[in-house]
Amino acid sequence: MKVKTILVSQPEPKMENSPYSKLIDKEKVKVDFRPFIHVEAVDAKNVRQQKIDLKNYSAIILTSRNAVDHFFRIAEEMRFKVPDSMKYFCQSEAVAYYLQKYVVYRKRKIYVGKRVFQDLLPMFKKYKNEKFLLPSSDALKPDIPEILDETGVSWTRGIFYRTVISDLSDLRDVYYDVLVFFSPSGIESLLKNFPDFEQNDTRIAVFGNSTVDAAQEAGLRIDIKAPTPETPSMTMALQKYINQANKK
Repeated sequence: MKVKTILVSQPEPKMENSPYSKLIDKEKVKVDFRPFIHVEAVDAKNVRQQKIDLKNYSAIILTSRNAVDHFFRIAEEMRFKVPDSMKYFCQSEAVAYYLQKYVVYRKRKIYVGKRVFQDLLPMFKKYKNEKFLLPSSDALKPDIPEILDETGVSWTRGIFYRTVISDLSDLRDVYYDVLVFFSPSGIESLLKNFPDFEQNDTRIAVFGNSTVDAAQEAGLRIDIKAPTPETPSMTMALQKYINQANKK
């Protein structure tokens, strides 16, 4: 079965020459973007009810751009001036780069992992005397608390935003050759929106082990998987699959 149409369950990339643009140009496929989930803010009153006082923390753990946005939003709502001495532990370079939206990068203490949360482990151990705050959504990967507990550091989780399933009812009669998922929440959204979903010839592409697990638990057939040593990105995995499928 050839691939002509792809639906990516995320917002469209804002950068001009995204890997998806190159995929579209090279493979002549139609790629649409539609977030299957969206984020809603938790207000400062709710954060206070979680017994979180921002002045009690000397280090912030940031796992995503959403975490960055909502930490600084809550700080503003609480009229808390984030001190220059605050340390930032960012899961990836992309998150650290995004932090520049709020702080002067070269003047702050910023520690960056390579890609996955576990990459920060040596840094947590090095700075074990800090008081860490983890701003997160209500949906948190279970390995994150496990890794933090393993280090023995003092840390607190704050739910600063919530992951909410988007309404996709307008897609009920729209069909794509490939559906692309990046989180278990995306799989959950598919099944909540379309409880009678039948995969048939639709190819499912998934990114990350937790998404693989969610898709398998939902009884979906996984046709495209990333990251792998050969295809570390989703666009590379899609391109490899399309090359094989469209050759026939």
